[in-house]
Amino acid sequence: MNIARILWPVKVLGPGNRIGIWVSGCGRRCPFCSNPELWHRKKEYEISVSQLREVISRIAAEHRVDGFTFSGGEPMDQAEELAELLSGISSISGDILIYSGYTLAQLKEKNDPAVNSVLKQVAVLIDGEYRDEENNNVLLRGSANQKIHILNEQLRRKYDEYLSSAVNQIQNFTVSGGIISVGIHHRGFSGGTL
Repeated sequence: MNIARILWPVKVLGPGNRIGIWVSGCGRRCPFCSNPELWHRKKEYEISVSQLREVISRIAAEHRVDGFTFSGGEPMDQAEELAELLSGISSISGDILIYSGYTLAQLKEKNDPAVNSVLKQVAVLIDGEYRDEENNNVLLRGSANQKIHILNEQLRRKYDEYLSSAVNQIQNFTVSGGIISVGIHHRGFSGGTL
């Protein structure tokens, strides 16, 4: 996989203390994307699924993990590896949230076995391209056109409660290269991550 960032505890992109994983590589390239630095895959970001599982397992061995949030880049552009990864981490938490610039309908239309496998393992999909003109501070979404699909009915109540009480927030992480700002940013923000 091509993975740019792994952060814990991400508290602003879903309920609880989550492992946030940002893939690198996206052919969609939405105008005003908050992560244009993640459009291109980079050799130094390559990691095998087994190595990534090991990193996740080490975090989970030392900390409570309430869920996972995948963003990017475009996670569904790495669907085959993502499907394999999800099958290995769902025992840590089945609360897996994925951001995708593709709509759920577009993903289903692909009729791709790897994409279908990912969709079966995901609890929540937030779909649709980012549209700067529709960035109006809707919860968990960069723009109002994006939809929240609760795909795992066992987690519907958890998400209904979260969606009725949470507000968008920004969380900063200090990393070796500086600061990464995580969360749903207001229109016109540049240099953050989602």
